[in-house]
Amino acid sequence: MGGFFGVAAKKDCVFDLFFGTDYHSHLGTRRAGMAVFDKKKGYERAIHNIENSPFRTKFDGDVNKMEGQMGIGVISDYEPQPLIIRSHHGTYAIATVGKINNMEELVNEFFKKGNSHFLELSGGDINPTELTAALINTKDNLVEGIQYAQEVIEGSMTMVLLTDKGIYAARDRMGRTPIAVGKKEDAYCVAFESFAYLNLGYSDVKELGPGEIVVITPESCITLVKPGTDMKICTFLWIYYGYPSSSYEGISVEKMRYNCGALLAGRDDVEADTVAGVPDSGIAHAIGYSNKSGIPFSRPFIKYTPTWPRSFMPTVQSKRDLIARMKLIPVHDLINGRKMVLIDDSIVRGTQLREKAEFLYTSGAKEVHVRPACPPLLYGCKYLNFSRSTSDMDLITRRVIKDIEGSNPYPNLKAYADPDSSEYREMIGRIGKELNFTSLRFHRLDDMIEAVGLPKEKLCTYCWDGRE
Repeated sequence: MGGFFGVAAKKDCVFDLFFGTDYHSHLGTRRAGMAVFDKKKGYERAIHNIENSPFRTKFDGDVNKMEGQMGIGVISDYEPQPLIIRSHHGTYAIATVGKINNMEELVNEFFKKGNSHFLELSGGDINPTELTAALINTKDNLVEGIQYAQEVIEGSMTMVLLTDKGIYAARDRMGRTPIAVGKKEDAYCVAFESFAYLNLGYSDVKELGPGEIVVITPESCITLVKPGTDMKICTFLWIYYGYPSSSYEGISVEKMRYNCGALLAGRDDVEADTVAGVPDSGIAHAIGYSNKSGIPFSRPFIKYTPTWPRSFMPTVQSKRDLIARMKLIPVHDLINGRKMVLIDDSIVRGTQLREKAEFLYTSGAKEVHVRPACPPLLYGCKYLNFSRSTSDMDLITRRVIKDIEGSNPYPNLKAYADPDSSEYREMIGRIGKELNFTSLRFHRLDDMIEAVGLPKEKLCTYCWDGRE
């Protein structure tokens, strides 16, 4: 996914930038960077690998050296950023959050028009932030360039640009990811996560609407392009990505998760001794379930965070699975002989949740009833870097459907998304059996939407129902 923070201040902004960016560490896995502009010294930038060390550790030395009244910072899933760009617009730094599905097509268009080269990342891909900047630079001014880039990019692109005049912030056209603006006496800021600036003394100003472009300075936040009327914000922000203290469109992540668990319990009749959430994102869902069902909540395993504080690391799947096992420490007195309801945010590949269930059985659990807090994932995300899976077949649902359908290359996925269909029931039954759960029941899409509290047409639910 990725997240960002930007500050425009009358005094040095580096302290606020450092901590505001650090508050986005839950959103990225590999790279982080900060760029600042000082009226006397110009631009300065630092980028570090954060796969094996947290943001604060890597950037602690930079904070003591960097100076500037304006700056942007970013936690990135894959590509190094911010980039500093020199163009006919002048020099600016840019950071992005999103996904470009038509990158090859756009790059080839540049080559046809005489563009000489793009830098390659270590994996051979082109940096999407560099391509975004190249698109912006084809137009006469930054605002037209930002709009043009968002129009031609298939996928999603939210961005922040640091210039010597102010910081431009542009939410993607369909509002799939958020931007919030905060202010205090001598500064304005922009952030992916609105909670990131509260402890720094900022108060809420506004959330940008879909496609809205603003520029912030130390004195003001000015809208340059008004928001559109259509929105498709990512529902997975509430289910999993968002930090518990986050809110989007005025809706609290933690409160939504309580609602989610309560609605899960409302359709369940399982008899159990305790309800547990997989740390960390399953815990609030489990509390909501417990409150509604009356089944006591407990923490039968504890996540060991002193040396493994970041839930996303490392990026290699086999190592992630190993670390996921190493992190969880059992509390045998809360497991042995118990019938348990276990709630996680979702099931993607199924590997880690199967191992968690086996972990509970090995620790003496009598039954393990699994209740994911969202519907079965049937489609890989087209709009955000939820996963770098190369195929939808990485999803356990699609592998099971392939087994059910045999040689049929075009299964009716709509039927498998319908919780009242026989196809859905067979899919869930096979998943539960493969993962060795006592029982398995997913959240329904209509209940999950009710838990958010926004109209369905305002939410992106593509990964569950394939509707764009």
